[in-house]
Amino acid sequence: MPHDHSHGPEHGHEQGQGHGHNHGPTGEHLHSYMQGPEPEEALKVLGAQFVEGFLAASDKIAFLRLSGVPFERVDDAGGPALKLVDVALRTDWQVGTASPGFGTEELSYLPFAGAMVAERTRMAFVYVSLRRRVEVDLLTFLSHHAAVQDTAP
Repeated sequence: MPHDHSHGPEHGHEQGQGHGHNHGPTGEHLHSYMQGPEPEEALKVLGAQFVEGFLAASDKIAFLRLSGVPFERVDDAGGPALKLVDVALRTDWQVGTASPGFGTEELSYLPFAGAMVAERTRMAFVYVSLRRRVEVDLLTFLSHHAAVQDTAP
């Protein structure tokens, strides 16, 4: 049956429709699935849940082990292995916004109304050796960890 719309490259009509793909009685497409969140947004949700779980965990080491956080990592600069010594949490509260003003060096500043104030919590894993200190941001860790998980069978 001809279609008057297109799908992504992984959506082949010739290969069968798969789960959740139906045609209505008049030939129109009925999709019983919803698109997931954008990868960046999904990563932010994972990050928020990770922080929440870490804070709630009575055994922080066990939580890190179960989450796959390495306690040692290779030094990209060729030095001795780096050891995990800290998990750093930082909370920022965005209370306004500033942007370049038109034709001036002065910033255009807009303070937020109380309900618009936003909390941002950042987590980083701090690794050290005798030569270096490296911080790995939680979102960087999760994006790499998710990429590894996606390639697993």
